[in-house]
Amino acid sequence: MTFTGGHTEMAAARASLGRILPESSILFLCDLQEKFRPSVAFFPQIVSVAARMLKVARLLGVPAVLTEQYPQGLGPTVPELGAQGLRPVSKTCFSMVPSLQQELDSRPQLRSVLLCGIETQVCIMNTALDLLDRGLQVHVVVDACSSRSQVDRLVALARMRQSGAFLSTSESLILQLVRDAAHPQFKEIQKIIKEPVPDSGLLGLFQGQNPLFMNSRP
Repeated sequence: MTFTGGHTEMAAARASLGRILPESSILFLCDLQEKFRPSVAFFPQIVSVAARMLKVARLLGVPAVLTEQYPQGLGPTVPELGAQGLRPVSKTCFSMVPSLQQELDSRPQLRSVLLCGIETQVCIMNTALDLLDRGLQVHVVVDACSSRSQVDRLVALARMRQSGAFLSTSESLILQLVRDAAHPQFKEIQKIIKEPVPDSGLLGLFQGQNPLFMNSRP
């Protein structure tokens, strides 16, 4: 029993590290739609980074899913995301999970969700909480998420971290997925990550001793 318990504890410790593998991960792209373009801060930059994540997901065989919030009113997904070939799932709920229940249930090997999109304090946070509630690891791609208000963005990132989500940059997650420079797709991925990541205002959110991010993980 001690031996079994030890293995259980070790597995829990490994899970808490937040390692990701292509075969047990999925990319969620949330509501990157035309009507949000003028109102969401750093919208072009966020879409650019999400597009980068999608390119890498396709190279590594990581599945990707795309939602649109009330597309009749908020318009289609912006073309520069490069999501042609993905069938958008319409929703009205402020979480992606209810609309993607069948997709999640069909992937018993799934362990990690990489989360991009808008808005951070609404659909991203509610999706993260729903996924955590299902026992999945959530990796919020911080340079691919934004809001109309940068205060909302900052507090939502802190809130998700308090609840157990991992906050990571796109490049960090990409290189975790690749793992090795000997990977057969590394040269193609290297071309993608050599392109400078656009500034999405994160430095201003994280600089200094920000009390929202001090000792906030469980």
